[in-house]
Amino acid sequence: MVAIAISFFVIIIAVAISSGFRKELRNGVAMLSGDIAITQPDLNYAGEDNPLYSFSAIDSVIRQVRGVDDVVPAVYRAGIVKNGTEICGALFKGTPEGGDSLQVSIPKGLADKLGLGEGDDLTAYYIGERVKARRFKVASVYNDALGGTGTYVIMAGLSDMQRLNSWSDDQVSSVEVMLNDAWSDNYGMETKTEEIGFMVLSSTPEELSAPVAMSAVHKYPQIFAWLDLIDRNVLVILILMTIVAGFNMISGLLILLFRNISTIGTLKALGMTDKSIAEVFLRVSSNLVLKGMLIGNALALSFCLLQGTTHFITLNPENYFVSFVPVRVNPFLILEADLAAYLVIMLLLLIPSLFVSRVDPAKTVRAK
Repeated sequence: MVAIAISFFVIIIAVAISSGFRKELRNGVAMLSGDIAITQPDLNYAGEDNPLYSFSAIDSVIRQVRGVDDVVPAVYRAGIVKNGTEICGALFKGTPEGGDSLQVSIPKGLADKLGLGEGDDLTAYYIGERVKARRFKVASVYNDALGGTGTYVIMAGLSDMQRLNSWSDDQVSSVEVMLNDAWSDNYGMETKTEEIGFMVLSSTPEELSAPVAMSAVHKYPQIFAWLDLIDRNVLVILILMTIVAGFNMISGLLILLFRNISTIGTLKALGMTDKSIAEVFLRVSSNLVLKGMLIGNALALSFCLLQGTTHFITLNPENYFVSFVPVRVNPFLILEADLAAYLVIMLLLLIPSLFVSRVDPAKTVRAK
């Protein structure tokens, strides 16, 4: 039972961490560029002369697509930020949720580098046909889930960035699409990217250059390839832990059978079939597996609750993109993992149950 509990503990932790990484990094990518981004083909973050033709027209087209949760306009502008003698490049992103006028939210990595905190002033310079300067107030510092990529994204107000570029209220750099969880995997994003891209292209006036749709999977392939690698590692862990638990139960069942060999012989002499006797021992084994599974699940969920609230296990964001081990309890994934492991273990237990048919009641009863 202890071996089973440990195996299920490792299985649930592996599933929760894999799901946690995918959730944290997807949220980070969505904050950076959405699940799908609609932009001009030659988008230049440093420029101010190539906006999309009409956000309202594109928004009305995209919202007709099934699986779309939200559509967010964004204005990007590359800039140089300065505090004292410290200078750093950053990408400003203006959105409707960016905050009040001339207030920004900066990533923790940039705040540490420039020595800034909430309430401090931040001076930014923008290079174009002429150099423009703006002074912002730091409204908040956020934990950047993609801090390991080396890209600092400063969240600003949409109207501030539109005024900076001398654009109208309907002109934006990008229209970012957020998909619901049913379409959040790689295949779902690519499928919806093709569908949305075709609809936007069809609705674009012929005299204007057609926007292009790009999925986050295509824009950040290294992140999603890393997530796929984690998923493969989790699959290996699931297989290994299930096999370990299965063979532990096989050895336990064999010991149980050997200790009760005379009882098996007596039952067979009384007319009980091999199948019925095997079912008795399999029921006993199933109870042990279920008890171990419940203990392992309880311990794993307790660990997830502790890690999720305290983040006591930390990581280097330069290597893992996040500063702590993320965990996400997905009941459906956990139930699937439990059910799959339980079924495999019970199938493996059919092997030692064949021992019942080898017991000769004449010999075992006589020996007794």
